[in-house]
Amino acid sequence: MNAPTGPQATDDPKLPHGMSVRPVSGAIGAELHGIDLTELDDELFDSIHELLLRHLVLFIPGQSGLTPEAHVALGRRFGEVEVHPFLPKLDSHPEVTLIESDKGGKADEWHIDVTFSPNPPVASILHLVTCPESGGDTMWSNQYLAYETLSEPFKEMLNGLTAVHVLQAPEVGTFSAEHPVVRVHPETGRRSLYVTRMWTSHIPQLTRNESDAVLQYLFEHSESPRFNCRYRWEPGAVAIWDNRATQHLAINDYQEYRKGQRVTVLGDHPTGDAPRWKEYERRGDERYYPRRVNARSGY
Repeated sequence: MNAPTGPQATDDPKLPHGMSVRPVSGAIGAELHGIDLTELDDELFDSIHELLLRHLVLFIPGQSGLTPEAHVALGRRFGEVEVHPFLPKLDSHPEVTLIESDKGGKADEWHIDVTFSPNPPVASILHLVTCPESGGDTMWSNQYLAYETLSEPFKEMLNGLTAVHVLQAPEVGTFSAEHPVVRVHPETGRRSLYVTRMWTSHIPQLTRNESDAVLQYLFEHSESPRFNCRYRWEPGAVAIWDNRATQHLAINDYQEYRKGQRVTVLGDHPTGDAPRWKEYERRGDERYYPRRVNARSGY
């Protein structure tokens, strides 16, 4: 099995004058210094975009002056921004979602954002306004490496499978989508694992027991520390991550108030190899009921 090679898949882009880049770990993430996101021009954005494709998550400290207008404008550089249907938002800027620790804003399980949608987000931009003196770090995991370090026979099987992703919440309803287990990034062409502990229900081409076993292995593998970085927040810091090839986890180890403002870029349609097998069909009265709480009904 090959050792992880990290996110260095392309040459360093030409950096604007004054910008410096510091990798956060050997696998994923880089911190950018010497830039002001309120002074975003084409040259600066092009460098940020290229660095994001390389490092998958970028951290930009010292952005306390980032206004909601500038935050939304940065998001629109990547694509159409979301107005979230049910999460709390800034009254003056509905594109900016409020993430507050005392109002359920603690996503302390590994996940890819909104995979239960047919078109999950492309990227998210989180601006930390208030954070605890200690604790409240966030972790990201490189899903390119999670795929690339699998054995060739296992890759061969996964490239012919899909997975069902489900949200079941009484206050908002049920949402479900089916995506390739391995997706191909539309900009880099690299393959990544695309299953997530929080939302993925089952692999419909497999028996239920097979699906449970394969998914449990993939969840644990994709969250491995060797694919991760961990970021210690400071007020005013901004993180931009590629939701197509990462997972993230907000560590719930604090009691103080924490507030972030997030802009989400609307998604594309995940693509990969076409399924090579039809969905598994129960034999006779075989029990084929879901064990995972978020599994879609009727199975």
